[in-house]
Amino acid sequence: MEALGARLTAYIGGKLGHAVSIDGLERISGGASRETYRFVLRAGDDDRRPRRLILRLDPTASLIETDRRTEFAAIRAFHGSVVPVPEALWLEDNAAALGAPFFVMTEITGGEANPLRLMQPPFAAHLDAIGRRKWAILGAIAAADPGALGLTASMPAVAPDQCWRRELAHWRAMLEADELEPQPVQRAAIRWLERHPPPPAQRIAVVHGDYRTGNILVSPAGKILGVLDWEMAHLGDPLEDLAWSLGRVWCFNRDDRRGGLLARDDVIAIWQAASGLMADARAL
Repeated sequence: MEALGARLTAYIGGKLGHAVSIDGLERISGGASRETYRFVLRAGDDDRRPRRLILRLDPTASLIETDRRTEFAAIRAFHGSVVPVPEALWLEDNAAALGAPFFVMTEITGGEANPLRLMQPPFAAHLDAIGRRKWAILGAIAAADPGALGLTASMPAVAPDQCWRRELAHWRAMLEADELEPQPVQRAAIRWLERHPPPPAQRIAVVHGDYRTGNILVSPAGKILGVLDWEMAHLGDPLEDLAWSLGRVWCFNRDDRRGGLLARDDVIAIWQAASGLMADARAL
């Protein structure tokens, strides 16, 4: 950790053009695609306005392979909008600085992301409000223009009738690359999906890729402070995000509330109002 801290200090000092120091460098547990560290940046020994920052460092091996440039671009695109995200600061593709590619962003403090803790006090008193805001934000993501956000240059285009096919091909290839033994249930699911494709997307939108309770940061008063983990963001059918967020695997309160927060019909109504799109039952 000491060596990483020294190299990170030298890198940021070079970016800012003056001496800096960092304190409290520690790794944050969790995450499937990158090593995540938090630290405090000070511009010289007498700086009384420290900045709390996050380092997202590519690991030597990962559960899923994702593009840090896409994640960085998505965070930067939504910063300052109604979709709360950190500020993306530096992206480095050259492994020479820290031993692996990485990016640095600001840390959003004062919130909780662990879904099981969000089901407990003091958060439990605000679950309805959290849910309404959570899916209104998702609707805002679906309503945003990828071109206006500058994301069409960094995310591959896809035709409305090809969204499902591209995603299915992507995950089939991931399965084929990673399986250590036969996976007959997953193979059967893929065959079923190929025989029952959804209709073309209503519009091509930014898809977060893993929008669920656990990837939102919530204050004790029930305010959503940030949407995290954009590593699987892509252009596609916005119903992808809505359907994923409705999965029963995320019913953390062990009842029918989706994401542990709201009834399924309420979620759909909120998303439709915020996105301006319809959640066709067959497509969803």
